[in-house]
Amino acid sequence: MTYRRLTQNIHLWLTPLVVLAVLALSAILPVANMLVLDNTVLVPAAIIGLIIGTGLLVAFWNWPSLGLVAMVPASLVVALAVGTGSEYSTLHAAFLLLMLLLGLWGAKMLLKRELRLVWSRPVLPLLAFILVDLFSFAFGQLPWYFFPGAPVRAQLGGLIIVPLSVGAFVLVAQQIRDIRWLEAMTWVFLALGTVFILGRLYPSFGWRLYDAVRQPGVNGEMTYGFFQPGTDGSLTYMLIVALAFSQAVFNRRLNLLVRGALVGLVMMTLYYTLIEERGWVSGWLPPLVAIVAILWAGAPRFGMAATLVGAAGILVKLQSVISKVMIGDNSYSLSTRLDAWKIVWDITKISPIFGLGPSNYYGYSERFGIRGYNVKFVSHNNFVDIVAQYGLLGLGCFLWFAGEFAWLGWKLRSRVPRGFARAYVIGSVGMIAGTMAAAALGDWVLPFVYNIGFTGFRSSVLGWLFLGGLVAIEKIYLDHPPEPAE
Repeated sequence: MTYRRLTQNIHLWLTPLVVLAVLALSAILPVANMLVLDNTVLVPAAIIGLIIGTGLLVAFWNWPSLGLVAMVPASLVVALAVGTGSEYSTLHAAFLLLMLLLGLWGAKMLLKRELRLVWSRPVLPLLAFILVDLFSFAFGQLPWYFFPGAPVRAQLGGLIIVPLSVGAFVLVAQQIRDIRWLEAMTWVFLALGTVFILGRLYPSFGWRLYDAVRQPGVNGEMTYGFFQPGTDGSLTYMLIVALAFSQAVFNRRLNLLVRGALVGLVMMTLYYTLIEERGWVSGWLPPLVAIVAILWAGAPRFGMAATLVGAAGILVKLQSVISKVMIGDNSYSLSTRLDAWKIVWDITKISPIFGLGPSNYYGYSERFGIRGYNVKFVSHNNFVDIVAQYGLLGLGCFLWFAGEFAWLGWKLRSRVPRGFARAYVIGSVGMIAGTMAAAALGDWVLPFVYNIGFTGFRSSVLGWLFLGGLVAIEKIYLDHPPEPAE
C-alpha cells in the first residue's frame, strides 16, 4: 500500500528531493577550489558529487518532467557555471541543464526510434524562427560592409539563443503529461519568487541571505549570494505577478489562506516595482499589462473596467504621469533609443529580409555614429534586435508565434477543468502580453549577446518554460483527456 502510494504520488516527494539535490550538487562541486585541496577532502567530495550527479541524470532520464522543475532553482539560485573567457557568454547552470535535458530528450527519441515532436499551432512559427535564425547566420558571413561585424564567437552566441529558447518551450510542451508536474514547477517558482521579492523589499533580509549562502560559481570559484545575477530581469517580475494573480483570482480550489498569500505576493511585487523602482519601466509595465490581459481573458467585464479606468486616469493626469515616469535618465534614454532604432534600421536596410546575422549589427554600429559619437551601441528593444539580426522574416515568425499563442490561450479558457489548469490558461494570456511588453522595453525575451548576454538567459528561459505550459495543458486535456475516476 505504501509503495503504491509513493509511485502514484511521485511528484509529491521526488520534486522537492530533486530541487534539494540540485542545490546540494552546486554546493559540493567547487571545481577550481577542489584542485588545491588535499586528497582527504578531494576524494570524498568527488565521490559525493559523482553519486548525486549520477542520481540526477538517472532521475531526469526516467522522469524528464523533474528536470523541468529543476530548471527553476537552476535558473534562480545555482551559481555554478563554466567560464568561456567573456562575461557575456558564461555558461551558467540553467544554460547547462537545459542543454542536458535537450540532449537526453534527443537521445531517448533516437534509442526508441520515435522522432516525434509535439504539434500545436504556436510550435510551427517557432520552428520557422529557428530556420530563419540559421539562414541569417549564413547571411551574416557575407561582407555587407567594408568593415567587420561581430566576431564569429559572438555570432555563435547569438545563433544559439533562439533554438535554446524554443527548446525550453518545446520541452515543457512535449514532456509534461501530468498537470501535477506543471503545478510543481509553478509552486516552486512562486515560493522562490516570494523570497526573491522579500529580499528586494527588505534589503537587510536580502543582504543576510546573500552573506549566508556561499557556493561555487564560475569554474567552481566560491562566491556569495543566493539569487544570481540576471535573475532580476523584467520577465521574473512579470511571471511572479502573472502566475500569482491568475491562481489567486481564478483557482477557486485553493483555500483562502493560499489565495490571500498569492494576493500579498502580487501586491509586494507591484509595490516594489511601482513605488521603489518607479524609474525602471521594464519592472512595472509588463506586470501591469499582464494583469489587464488576465482580466480580459478571465473576467472580460473587469478587464474592460480596468482598461477604461486606467486610460481615463492617464488622460486626466497625463502630465503628472509623464513627469513621474520620465524621472532620472528615462527621458534621455527614450530619446537616445529612438535615435538608435533609426540608425539600426539604416544599418539593416542592406539586408532587410534575413537581417545581418546574429550579433552583427553591434559591430557595424560604431561606423554609423549616434549623436556625433562613433561608439558601438545596442537598441534595447527585442523587436528592433530581431529585425537587425534575423530580418523581417524573423520578426514575422516572432509575431506569428505571439498571435498563435494568444489565440490558443483564449480558445482554451473554457475548455479545461476549473482549478489550477484553467487559472494557468488564463494566466498564460497575461504572460504572452507581458512578454511582448517586456520585449518592447529591452532584450528581456531573447537576450542580446552584447547587452545582458547569457546572464539574462537565467530570467528569459523561465518565460519560455512557463509559456510552454499552455501547450502542455492543451495536450493533457484536449488530445488525451484524463479518464474519469472510478
